[in-house]
Amino acid sequence: MKNSTTILCISVAMIVSIFAFNTPPSSFEYMAFTTVESIVPGGAGRSRMLIDAGDGNLDEQKIKNLYSVVGIKMENIFENDQNVVSTLNELSNEGWELAFTNTGVQSPDKGGNGIYCTRYILRRVK
Repeated sequence: MKNSTTILCISVAMIVSIFAFNTPPSSFEYMAFTTVESIVPGGAGRSRMLIDAGDGNLDEQKIKNLYSVVGIKMENIFENDQNVVSTLNELSNEGWELAFTNTGVQSPDKGGNGIYCTRYILRRVK
């Protein structure tokens, strides 16, 4: 009898703890920012970071092209990475967290022209 009472008490405690610590799902708001990096030989393209502030305003910031006149420029990639990390840090301080990213490349011809695009989706609890 003592064993069945102990088992019953443990079962009730487990059921109560499941409901006591089960929080309802949070509601999130989302925002996005996108980097568009030019893949145009000679550095002739336009690279930008586009930030949708969520209020209908678009913040467009210049970033470096991946290529210069002499070819791919590692310093530009590094500087663009620093800009993205800085933006993520600023948004994180405002309560945003990175939910996921999506990347894509568009190259309409065989001449090496195109863009490299990364979209960052962020969310925060409403």
